[in-house]
Amino acid sequence: MGYGSIQLAGRILGLLGVIQVAATSARSACSQTSPGLRRAPTLHRSLRLRPETRIVPKSGLLRGMKRLRAAAVDVESEPWELDAFSPSKINLFLRVVGKRPDGFHDLGSLFQAISLGDRLRISRLEEGAKDEFYCDMPGVPTDDSNLVLRAAKLFRDRTGIKSGVKMCLNKTVPAQGGLGGGSANAATTLWGLNKLFDFPATQEELINWSADLGSDITFFLSSGTAFCTGRGEILENVPHLPQKELFVIKPSKGLSTPLVFKNLNYSELSQEDPRSILRRFYTTTDSNCSDMYINDLEPPAFRLYPELKQIKDVLEEFKFEAVLMSGSGTSLFALGEPQSAPEEVFLAEMQKMKDDFGLKIHKARFVNRGPGLGDWYEPVTL
Repeated sequence: MGYGSIQLAGRILGLLGVIQVAATSARSACSQTSPGLRRAPTLHRSLRLRPETRIVPKSGLLRGMKRLRAAAVDVESEPWELDAFSPSKINLFLRVVGKRPDGFHDLGSLFQAISLGDRLRISRLEEGAKDEFYCDMPGVPTDDSNLVLRAAKLFRDRTGIKSGVKMCLNKTVPAQGGLGGGSANAATTLWGLNKLFDFPATQEELINWSADLGSDITFFLSSGTAFCTGRGEILENVPHLPQKELFVIKPSKGLSTPLVFKNLNYSELSQEDPRSILRRFYTTTDSNCSDMYINDLEPPAFRLYPELKQIKDVLEEFKFEAVLMSGSGTSLFALGEPQSAPEEVFLAEMQKMKDDFGLKIHKARFVNRGPGLGDWYEPVTL
């Protein structure tokens, strides 16, 4: 190896050291909780922060590494102004009513927020500053395609606020699970920024704006129990349901929502009117009412992923109140407690299936928020 090559190798190793130091500082920083702020639930994995990535020309690479190191120091030294819980949701029933001219489908679905959630922390930056975003889940984009950053931009565009923001997202809700984790993160961003900037937007404005970002985001700005129609963005608050606990079971494999809809067989759809199903949730007194829990997306999801049907069959053997896929999958939820065996036996059976399907099991319960503009969902310890 010539002298020039040795010099080049040395420079590369030096830059790698800078990257490692900066990433380590960022991981340590984002896990800090500032004095006086509420501590969110303990996370299930160590923080692996990934600041927003950009392609940097060779001539600016060293300057980019210095900026990365400076960002890590800022995250460590500055307190977080807002610490918010970001819930997920299940669909207690989901009817596909028909296909629309725009290619989407009209739905009728009862959404319920649950305590399985993420943690989002936000601080304001000076006017004109570029947003900073960190996330600990591998595979989650940290560029402008992320719904958190898109929600922040939308909020500024609609309110005229010019300040940048720094945000740290700790993920627990699995991706491609039909649980609306990314949508909840966007809704939490809109609510959190509105609170930080002293409520420049009304609740109705936040709801209207959220439809520009995605179908499910509107729901998380509801009280936590809602009947949703259209693509899922038309919201009707309904009375809170009796408190229930549940298990969420998520295999490692996911399915994309467009693929599931593409594989719909319209002859398999339920013919029951969505509003009729909704009324039954508030009028039935029959404890054996599992036929209320309908998801028209189960047949196409099971065709695409037959093992998911196998997992549901095993869950049904434990005689829960209901077992259903949430959204377009691949999460399944089991309401209540197992009736055919103790919970320990159920969990042991799930553990046996873990190696085959990469199962993750979360225990959760229904959550709701208050009616005030400043009210939000609270984390729950089970």
